[in-house]
Amino acid sequence: MKTRYLLLFATLAVLARAASPDPAADIATLQHQMQAGQLTSRALTAAYLQRIAELDRAGPKLNAVIELNPDALAIADQLDAERQAGKVRGPLHGIPVLLKDNIDTADRMQTTAGSLALVGQKVPRDAAVAARLRAAGAVILGKTNCTEWANFRGNNSSSGWSGRGGQTRNPYALDRTPSGSSSGSGVAVSASLCVVAIGTETNGSIVSPASANGIVGVKPTVGLVSRDGIIPIAASQDTAGPMTRTVRDAALVLAAIAGTDERDPATNAIPAGLTATLAAPLKPGALRGARIGVVRGPFGFHSRMTPVLDTLVAALRAAGAEVVDPVKISSLGKFGSATGDLLSYEFKDGLNRYLAEPGRVTPRKTLADLIAFNEANREQEMAFFGQEDFIAAQARGPLTDQAYLDAKAACLKLSRTEGLDAALDADQLDALVMFTRGVATLIDPLNGEGSSGGSSTLAAVAGYPSVTVPAVQFFGLPVGLSFVGRAWSDAKLLALAADFEAVTQARREPRFLPTAPLK
Repeated sequence: MKTRYLLLFATLAVLARAASPDPAADIATLQHQMQAGQLTSRALTAAYLQRIAELDRAGPKLNAVIELNPDALAIADQLDAERQAGKVRGPLHGIPVLLKDNIDTADRMQTTAGSLALVGQKVPRDAAVAARLRAAGAVILGKTNCTEWANFRGNNSSSGWSGRGGQTRNPYALDRTPSGSSSGSGVAVSASLCVVAIGTETNGSIVSPASANGIVGVKPTVGLVSRDGIIPIAASQDTAGPMTRTVRDAALVLAAIAGTDERDPATNAIPAGLTATLAAPLKPGALRGARIGVVRGPFGFHSRMTPVLDTLVAALRAAGAEVVDPVKISSLGKFGSATGDLLSYEFKDGLNRYLAEPGRVTPRKTLADLIAFNEANREQEMAFFGQEDFIAAQARGPLTDQAYLDAKAACLKLSRTEGLDAALDADQLDALVMFTRGVATLIDPLNGEGSSGGSSTLAAVAGYPSVTVPAVQFFGLPVGLSFVGRAWSDAKLLALAADFEAVTQARREPRFLPTAPLK
């Protein structure tokens, strides 16, 4: 009898622990609990669904999740059954993941980039990123809201706003911008509505919301992660990447989604062995002996951020890094119209190709159709800002135009040859560091997001990797530090960022305050 009671109490204890997983736990902790029988993927998935109901739909109403996967619990059950049978696919087995709403999923969810114009679209297959996550055992929990069309529709947009999803809010101060365009992914991870999320970036759309929401964001080298099945902006700069609460989680996710894909020729350039290196454990103490250059701008940051950067530089030195401070990059601020021209040309070409892909059933077939839809539905779609980017892109010619070729050549020269390559080579640096952006500004749907400065352009235009890590808080608002390196140095940057994270331990959980505590 006594033995039976002991077994009963032990079983109840396991069930109690399984019913209340820590929503902020990292992947390693959750995998250990599932392996030990203390947690199931179903219990974890159900806990996040409940948290989304309490914080995203009710409570502070973060509005980060635009749609939930109706099959999430069934997927979790299947993965639990596999674990019971002795099959574990890897570190993401049973881990709930949210995807930005510009990533195709061939399931019962939609892919709209936040636009009402694409409601009802039927996609031909999972995006390569989604397919790799499923193969790795992740539970695709739902889609996140984004700045509509990944913030490439019109002037004075409000980051985190879409016609379909409304306005996403920053969990540190609900009246502050979540930054864009992967705003919902950044907020969802910060507020622990999932374990990890996937964002996409053309220029700042992963690293900026990661910084504003106090999380880790990785913009990989362009070509490391396939863009197949992702609504495009510019093939020269587009990439998907992980958004997580720790660098180690980001490395695990990047290892799962990286790799060659015949549908994205850019992935053919991945160096041999890089994906295996990404899957290996991060090297501890990576900052010791590393040569790090500090870029102080001009990025438009508030002068109050300067002394804080000094303390972070001191922390790098204390961790054993050889620091070169400052590093000046002569091409900063010299891009002129080249970056805008390149994006405009490539957007029209890429979007029309996406919409016309065989097997894709979409209510709008061309960029011209989208422009017409927005005009016809101005009250819902253009109440706050217009579609100047759409109209400018529609006026562009083919990618054989000399204006496009000149813009592309200028972008590569300024961002690589005279930009990052020159700076890294001059002092034989392993990486550059800089603040990612300034503090989150107030949400202003009428005038758009005001600028507090940002440093994402060089890495974005070059197609080089960037990792942002929580570094400091100003009046309760987080700001990240970016580690930027050469093409294909993603694994090295992750190790450096992980060491910085361990040394500073700067991340603080959000408190869902109505406004920032400026006093």
